Amino acid sequence: MSVANLCHRLASQVSPRTAAGFAEVQRRLAAPLQVAVAGRIKSGKSTLVNALIGRRVAPTDVGECTRLVTRFQYGTVDRVEVVFTDGTKQVLPFAADGSIPAELGVDIKKVSHLEAYLTNAVLQGMTVIDTPGLGSLDAASVSRTEQLLGAAQDDTGSDNLDDTSRNAVAGAEAVLYVVTQGVRADDQQALAAFTAATASREAGPVNAIAVLNKADTIVAETVEGSGGDIWLAAKLLAEKQASTLKPRVADVLPVIGLIAESAESGGFTSADADVLHQLADLDDDVLETMLISADIFTSWECDVPAGVRLRLLEKLDLYGVRRAVDAIRAEPAITAGALRRVLLDASGLDAVRQRLAIVFAARADGIKAAAALASVTALAHASGDPGERQRVHDAIEVLLAKPEAHQLRLLEALTLVASGAVDMPEDLAEEVLRVGSNADLGAQLGLPGAARPELAAHALERAGWWRSFASFGATPAQSRVAHVVHRAYFLIWQQIRMP
Repeated sequence: MSVANLCHRLASQVSPRTAAGFAEVQRRLAAPLQVAVAGRIKSGKSTLVNALIGRRVAPTDVGECTRLVTRFQYGTVDRVEVVFTDGTKQVLPFAADGSIPAELGVDIKKVSHLEAYLTNAVLQGMTVIDTPGLGSLDAASVSRTEQLLGAAQDDTGSDNLDDTSRNAVAGAEAVLYVVTQGVRADDQQALAAFTAATASREAGPVNAIAVLNKADTIVAETVEGSGGDIWLAAKLLAEKQASTLKPRVADVLPVIGLIAESAESGGFTSADADVLHQLADLDDDVLETMLISADIFTSWECDVPAGVRLRLLEKLDLYGVRRAVDAIRAEPAITAGALRRVLLDASGLDAVRQRLAIVFAARADGIKAAAALASVTALAHASGDPGERQRVHDAIEVLLAKPEAHQLRLLEALTLVASGAVDMPEDLAEEVLRVGSNADLGAQLGLPGAARPELAAHALERAGWWRSFASFGATPAQSRVAHVVHRAYFLIWQQIRMP
């Protein structure tokens, strides 16, 4: 609200072009948090989007729609809008199966992106942006991604914004980055390049998390310490990837997008459950042999038709089939609904959603406000008027000096440390990232599960330490960060002591 008020107050003191940009910033502040799902080609981004939304709406097969950026947002009427590069739009209905039509019936070269509106409760608090794969050989797909996330036309249809202004106000405010077990050395650079397009901001652990998708494809024996357990291997590999992508992301979580999509979007049916019950009745030796590979699973002679097994495999893969059969054998009377919940648990989607809630949803207002300030600053610099730039700069400094702006200052400090703009000793940088990246008090203090008196004492001790560091021994840049961290600890201490 304070940033929106700042834009409103400054509108009459800047040029019409800058004022138009401020109006777009205000519109974005009032809208849900925009989360872009990014990653390399064939990493399973669209499948994960479907799982998060709870509907198989994003195309997952290779086709013209997978080469386009698609924004999924809440609407009172389900529809798809094709937005062309000239700003015009064409409304299309969803396909009969509820998904975006495989063929749009338009010249894709003239399409900027798609806007999909869904009467979906999930989207009331978060707009999900599905993007073409980074590293794609299709230059046009990459260009569309950059155009929407870095230079999108404003959704108001206004012609008052030039390209530079659009650059300043466009882009996702948070990133869900999808990786697979074959992480390449330049994934960190790819993530940086992606987030650099979002209003020239650097991503940090406050607005970026990653998921290790297709966790079921990991060969557990190749991961030391897994004991042959696939899910444990996935967790260990995710931890390793988290250290590689640090400090770009808050965390890396394992997930099986295919199972999550099937369980959440209605793809898993009672008929599928019946087939799994039939498979559970097979002899152990037969079933174990069938589960060695997909080819054997679909070609082995048994009472379940090969075509039925193939469709089941397309929904659950071998790992999901095994988990479901194990659940049935443990509880033969298990219902289709309970079996769906078992599969959902096995997919890891709940952990991803919880992390999204902690990292994104709980801090949505702060993330959006920080992004808005970056946009306001960029708009003022793009004006070419030194006086205008100074007025905006002074107004922002006054805003940040207010006690209620602490969350903004903490996000700013976090970004400065995460991006390396402010050089801090490694242990102190780790502490800044921990305090600024978590919503849970125990996690913020590095003492998960500790009693409140211990948390309060530690918060007060660290508040005093950072205040001393800010005054004695810190560089000017470090001191600015240290003062923010000191106040963060002091506010945590106050919060813990509240009855």
